[in-house]
Amino acid sequence: MSLRGLTPAEVLDKALAGDRHAIGRLLTLVERGGGPADEVASLTHALGQDATVIGITGPPGAGKSTLVGQLIKEATKNGARPAILAVDPSSPLSGGAILGDRIRMDDPDSDSFIRSIATRGHSGGLALAVPGAVRVFDACGFDPIIIETVGVGQVEVDVTATADTTIVVMNPGTGDAVQANKAGLLEVADIFVVNKADRPGANEVRGDLQIMLDLSHMTGREEAWGRRPPVIMLKSLEGVGFDELWQEIQTHRGFLDEGDKRSSRQLLRQEAEVEARLEQILHLAAGDVMKSAAGTQIMAELNSFDLAPATAAQRLAALLLEAS
Repeated sequence: MSLRGLTPAEVLDKALAGDRHAIGRLLTLVERGGGPADEVASLTHALGQDATVIGITGPPGAGKSTLVGQLIKEATKNGARPAILAVDPSSPLSGGAILGDRIRMDDPDSDSFIRSIATRGHSGGLALAVPGAVRVFDACGFDPIIIETVGVGQVEVDVTATADTTIVVMNPGTGDAVQANKAGLLEVADIFVVNKADRPGANEVRGDLQIMLDLSHMTGREEAWGRRPPVIMLKSLEGVGFDELWQEIQTHRGFLDEGDKRSSRQLLRQEAEVEARLEQILHLAAGDVMKSAAGTQIMAELNSFDLAPATAAQRLAALLLEAS
């Protein structure tokens, strides 16, 4: 029987039994959203809950995908079974995406699982699809779960800020440290990586990061973090430095477990997902109200300049509350 003819619960049973096609089907349902995605979320919510979620971000061209490919090998070498969710940029017009990250991940071990997911030009869908996919991977026994993002924008901050361990990747000679600071990534980073460490300027990038971390110590931000993020030098193409990176990931997990900070981050993830779901429900409900007879009348008054936008929004909000 085709997986398309099965209920989400039946597909989940096959996924839990190790059927990789079933895992892929669950991820497709999650990405499409709607009722089936909600059912998958309900079915997988109580399963797993122990996998480490690693967010990896940095500017385009930093070598993140190659880094992830090497990290998969290191994780597998240490007995782990990693899953990777690669967030790929997509066209705001067609919604199409290259989804080429799995090609750049250098033929990872067959027991790992790589899934690309398109941004669709906005973060709203990601706010639901990413935690849903993480939950599927966790339920199916993958650990760690690695989320690779596309750049250093708000989408990346949103996705990585609630990961257990966030790794920010920098390149020499591109001003990445300054850009990451502007994007707010210094505030969410648990580990810094200077990739392509054999290139000129790599030590300067490390020095810039250390200065920024020194400043965070002076402002009290480091004390709020509870630790100083390490700076790791890597050569991803040669696979150099990944034993140290893997050890730092394990050290950070131990740090989170000691102070029960990991459960706090998991709670933040759940709260962020609830907020995103609430926003989606309100967005859909608002659209219905605007299409109603009363809503159409309000919009007509707005278009004829009889109502100001603020007044129109207040009246629509009142209709929304009445409908609820």
